[in-house]
Amino acid sequence: MLNYRLKNYFFFLVLLLVSGMVFAQKAKAPRKPIPEKSTSENFKAGLFIDVNTPTYTPSSYNIEQLVKNVLISGGSSCAVANVTNVTVSPNQLATDTERAWGYFHKGTTNFPFTDGVVLVTGKARRAGNVFEGGLSDGVPGSTVSDPDLVTAINPLAPLKDAVFIEFDFVPNSTQVKFNYIFASEEYTSNFPCGVYSDGFALLLKKVGDPTYTNLAVLPGTAGPVSVTNIVPAGNGFSCGPINEAYFGGMNPDPNIETNFNGRTIPLTAIATVIPGQTYHFKMVLADASDPSYDSAVFLEGGSFDIGMTIVDGNGNPITNVNMCDNTPQILKAQIASVPGMTFQWYKDDVAIPGATSATYTATQPGVYTVRTFVGGTQCQNASVTIVGGTTPPAQNATLKLCTTPSVSTFNLNDATPMITSSTSAIVRYYINQADAIAQNNSFINPSLLASYNGTDGQILYVVVSNGAFCSKMVTLTLKKEATPIAQLQATKVRICAGESTTLTASNGATYQWSNITGTGATQTVSPTQTTTYSVYAIGPQGCKSLQPASITIEVVPAIVSTLKGGMICEGDVITLDAGTGPNYHYTWNTGDLTQTISVGTPGTYSVTINNGVCTKVFTTQVIQAIIPEIINVNYNENGTMILTASNPSNGPLEYSIDNGVTWQNSNVFSNVPRNIVVSIRVRVKNTSCVGFLEYFTFVMQNVITPNGDNINDMIDLRGVLKYKDFKASIFDRYGKEVYKASTLQPYWDGYFQGKRLPTASYWYQVSFEDPASKKPAVKTGWILLKNLE
Repeated sequence: MLNYRLKNYFFFLVLLLVSGMVFAQKAKAPRKPIPEKSTSENFKAGLFIDVNTPTYTPSSYNIEQLVKNVLISGGSSCAVANVTNVTVSPNQLATDTERAWGYFHKGTTNFPFTDGVVLVTGKARRAGNVFEGGLSDGVPGSTVSDPDLVTAINPLAPLKDAVFIEFDFVPNSTQVKFNYIFASEEYTSNFPCGVYSDGFALLLKKVGDPTYTNLAVLPGTAGPVSVTNIVPAGNGFSCGPINEAYFGGMNPDPNIETNFNGRTIPLTAIATVIPGQTYHFKMVLADASDPSYDSAVFLEGGSFDIGMTIVDGNGNPITNVNMCDNTPQILKAQIASVPGMTFQWYKDDVAIPGATSATYTATQPGVYTVRTFVGGTQCQNASVTIVGGTTPPAQNATLKLCTTPSVSTFNLNDATPMITSSTSAIVRYYINQADAIAQNNSFINPSLLASYNGTDGQILYVVVSNGAFCSKMVTLTLKKEATPIAQLQATKVRICAGESTTLTASNGATYQWSNITGTGATQTVSPTQTTTYSVYAIGPQGCKSLQPASITIEVVPAIVSTLKGGMICEGDVITLDAGTGPNYHYTWNTGDLTQTISVGTPGTYSVTINNGVCTKVFTTQVIQAIIPEIINVNYNENGTMILTASNPSNGPLEYSIDNGVTWQNSNVFSNVPRNIVVSIRVRVKNTSCVGFLEYFTFVMQNVITPNGDNINDMIDLRGVLKYKDFKASIFDRYGKEVYKASTLQPYWDGYFQGKRLPTASYWYQVSFEDPASKKPAVKTGWILLKNLE
């Protein structure tokens, strides 16, 4: 058929190729269509689709019925009356067998659509039914162009025979879409490579908006749906292929399905709309330049979907959703409801109890369907498939590298266990965040992970996935620094016991001391014995020196001294001894350099001892002693004598009662005989400052027997006679003084005035000034006198 046309129009085609566009635009005479050959094959039953065939009830529908009951999905009585103002141009009646619009059904053919609405720039019935030898009818009653179509496609040639169907509708969801096929007789000769492209547009706008949007465009930026923009390879088309993927095929000889030479594959027109707003739709066709070579558009019945859509929580239409970790997914039925409308959600075709609102939150994978009902009648339904998956555990991590001369790159494999505990997860490392978000193939090659030359502070983006659609992006922060080399110094490496030295570590940000708390660079230590200290240097990133730095602090034995001072009396000399020790050298404040010095002058004396490492000063006092005095003697009949002495020097005292032969530190003496003279001495210890007192241990006898045996013959008062204020008297029981002591008669022998007194008890009284305390002492009592007759 194509060769036939080329042969008869060879000269015409040559003129087209030479003159091009200008010739075509200036040509006024219509192209004469070439009738197709009729063969026995053309007339076989069932080769063509049925168009406006009376056996189908919709073939008798008027244009409004076709739009509402065939084209529009959900046009039942329980849906909102969404379609109004349906018109067709030219306004041909449904009874007009030669009308340009109508109903088609695929019949017994393999046509992609079961049925629908067809619009033709000629006679609709000739699009199918039986073999027609070329479609170039023109449209009775329409010889003009269409301004909306011209504005939408900016045609290369003048348009005529415009036909269109238009109507207003109110969408129930956020999206309107429908399926269509464009077919044309222009797929012949080399017309697709010239200017012969019949005009076609699917126009949509919100009512009141000034301009339309053409929905008859190919996906992406492939351009409009037209004969010149969808061209297959071969078939004599010198400009092909152009967007060949959208070409459905050429009709062979004999023709099948339709009487058009070529058609597109099924295409889908999609537009985003606002539910509840009124929109105007216009489907328009027109011939290019002349009425020859008709074109048609087939709209699939029921595909013009303005009904219900399931949207997500953000209002985006969804049909397939991936659910990871059973994360709740909000499903919402987007529809304009009518009074009495109810909802029921289903999971895997099983009604979900209580799920009767427009919104449902799914928490498990499955196929979810929502159905609407009005008065018990099911109206519309929409479904979404949720596919489940599990996201492997993942968390942000930090990988630290402490470089050494032999190690300078990261092993990213070491980070994987820190990022995820899953052993089956797929882990990919990306340098750029955008690549990680896109999960493209720009990840770091696994063979390079073990020696990645990253920089300090660099952030890698890690995608941990289950191998399907569940994944999580985390970050891996790289920390890199050179391993420090620790150094350690001390202000002194030899110290005296009790002294301190300061240790200073360097080359780290913090430090780990082996036997000291704290992490600072300096430490003040006071070891009591020779000690070795060690420290590791730790860098800002936490890298620890491979080896510690060490230093030994030697503790020299402490300088000790036995130096002690004392007290001296005038004329005394005391020896001060600084003591001995290893390598001791002495310097006295007197200028002496010897271990000992002798001094006879009270004062402060100090010696500085140096052993070559340590120096220590010892100080003592030499105090001027003052002679102490006995200020009280307490003597009793039991022979105990307690001495009390003044001590103006406040130094240690020692005592003697044998005139300095023996000395003791205690002031208490025992077994001191009665009525004897005791030579008491007290002195400041280690000095010549001695106090002296002669003391008589006076005890009055309570019985005398003056019989001449020299035993208890008398009361002898000579020991106290010389004491100041001494007085002594003896009285009989009647108070008569029978004895009064005197220097001439310092004793009483039981006589009075030369006569022996009778045996009896006599009362005595002795008083004197105590030689120690200088206080009056009075002694009284009874004496038994036994005189033998």
